[in-house]
Amino acid sequence: MTTLAPPLRTSTSAVWLGLTFATLLSWSLGGHHTLGMSNSHVVAGISILLIAFVKIRFVDLYFMELRGAPTLLGSMFESYCVIVCVAPTVMYLLA
Repeated sequence: MTTLAPPLRTSTSAVWLGLTFATLLSWSLGGHHTLGMSNSHVVAGISILLIAFVKIRFVDLYFMELRGAPTLLGSMFESYCVIVCVAPTVMYLLA
């Protein structure tokens, strides 16, 4: 007889659930970006970009096992995430 494991037994499962929620949130913002502000499309666009880069970071840390990477590799990855997040966000704001 097999028993089912609890769904959030590991941190990876919790991250997967968070990534799923973040995907639904960005999908909702992309489809219905009426946030009650005059420039709601800009706020929705920036929010979607930030959610996407947070998701990239969590996928790399938890599913590509960069959490336990050496310090140099980890800091290079974090720097890459910041640069790749800031560049399109600034370009979006300037466009």
